[in-house]
Amino acid sequence: MSGALLIIDMQNDYFSGGNMELSGIDIAAENAKKLLLFYRKTAKPVYHIQHFSIHEGAAFFVPNTIGVEINALLNPLESEKIIKKHFPNSFRETNLMEELQSANINHLTICGAMSHFCVDATTRAAFDLGFRCTLVTDACATRDLTFEGTKIPADFVHGAFMAALSPVYARLKKTEEIMIEE
Repeated sequence: MSGALLIIDMQNDYFSGGNMELSGIDIAAENAKKLLLFYRKTAKPVYHIQHFSIHEGAAFFVPNTIGVEINALLNPLESEKIIKKHFPNSFRETNLMEELQSANINHLTICGAMSHFCVDATTRAAFDLGFRCTLVTDACATRDLTFEGTKIPADFVHGAFMAALSPVYARLKKTEEIMIEE
């Protein structure tokens, strides 16, 4: 059994000029790129998760738009799997579980966007499915949210979700820690 890198929804709509620009996406993407290059160098498997919004009135990740494309900074190689999804949980109605099982993967290093949505849903599902998870906190991004009329800054949203996932659902690490430990 071995580990793999899971890069969730690092798509153009989350970057500058996109329909749902995230706070801290450039730093998260640079760190995700470091992880991607590290995994490639060490010949470990990489899985790119790509979200396609199929519900009527979707504002981002709309099929056949530039926004749905994986950002050029993290372009997949032909040898890397791309898992297409329509729900926050990357396992729901996809072949991700089958792909991981066929490669004997038991540990996932997870990064991507949004911290409070697809990263959270996928990490919890992965844990529930029996995977060991490491969440790379500085390679994830999110956005400001509003609750009962109060604006919650993106860094608070990110911190709250990272704290909620640790220690049960995932070990929390920084990019540099992953590259030293693995």
